[in-house]
Amino acid sequence: MTETTVISVAGDQPYDITIGRDILGVVADALPPAARKVLVVHPPTLSAPAAQLRELLLASGERQVLLAEVPDAEQGKRVEVAAFCWQVMGQADFTRTDVVVGFGGGAVTDLAGFVAATWLRGVALVQVPTTVLGMVDAAVGGKTGINTAEGKNLVGAFWPPRAVICDLALLDTLSRNERVAGFAEVVKAGFIWYPEILDLIEADPEAAVDPQSPAFRRCIELAIEMKARVVGEDLREAGLREVLNYGHTLGHAIEHAERYQWRHGAAISIGMLFAAELSRLAGRLSDDAAARHRHILELLGLPTAYRGGAWKQLLATMQRDKKTRGSMLRFIVLDDIAKPTVLQAPDESLLFAAYQEVAE
Repeated sequence: MTETTVISVAGDQPYDITIGRDILGVVADALPPAARKVLVVHPPTLSAPAAQLRELLLASGERQVLLAEVPDAEQGKRVEVAAFCWQVMGQADFTRTDVVVGFGGGAVTDLAGFVAATWLRGVALVQVPTTVLGMVDAAVGGKTGINTAEGKNLVGAFWPPRAVICDLALLDTLSRNERVAGFAEVVKAGFIWYPEILDLIEADPEAAVDPQSPAFRRCIELAIEMKARVVGEDLREAGLREVLNYGHTLGHAIEHAERYQWRHGAAISIGMLFAAELSRLAGRLSDDAAARHRHILELLGLPTAYRGGAWKQLLATMQRDKKTRGSMLRFIVLDDIAKPTVLQAPDESLLFAAYQEVAE
């Protein structure tokens, strides 16, 4: 086991995020001492590592460990899948002292968190994210949720985990495309909080997305540190946490338009460029800072354009977004790199002009 980094999340229910390589063994240490039953929620692609995790958990104490295999990606974030997990827990007599472990990408950790938050009005949760997106975003912060036909994450709960274990060795088998898609959230952390991330990507884009490089680990740790600091101050998105939505208002609308067949990071990439152009056209962000968005996203091979004819559909979806207040659209924009702020009710013509900058 290599050296680990521990990042703490403050708040009413504080917890630690442990980052390292080959550290699955520490998951057992994160379980509640009284837990006698563990539900490991995982996708089909992780059947073998989930079985390995189960053996580690069985070897470390007297407990029953059940595996719940759920559909991968957004297909798993449905109420029918949550109901399947509840059924498994009910048939195994899960009590309030037992625990759910989310073992997978961001969609799996969102689902596992929602299942933990709702079973008996809340049981313990340990997150073991296995993708870049899961590690830097979904598994940290206590947001849990499932999708409906009307939109993404409209049903959910705030439910902080007991611990988050980020084993970087789990990323070695991911394709470059998968890692790069997850890296969109890392880039976001660079633009809203830690510009060092942007410098590392510009210096060597290949090293930045190589899970075995020091640059990659540094980027991941900085992105997690940013998320931990923000959610530690604002769990329920009453203020500061809103900055994490940079690029997400349009990004979520694109995901909905694509029926969740697009990778989250691909949609957020276009959403960030749109937010940068909106910031520029609103007179807040310099031309150079907006251009830097496009440069960095293209360096990584992330998309920077979407269908020009989709604007009306995207606007209608954004108006149903959970970040909207009444009929007032809200966007996180930048006054400068690492200076996020809120733009409320921008004129529709300004939004359309910004969209033309990302329209194919």
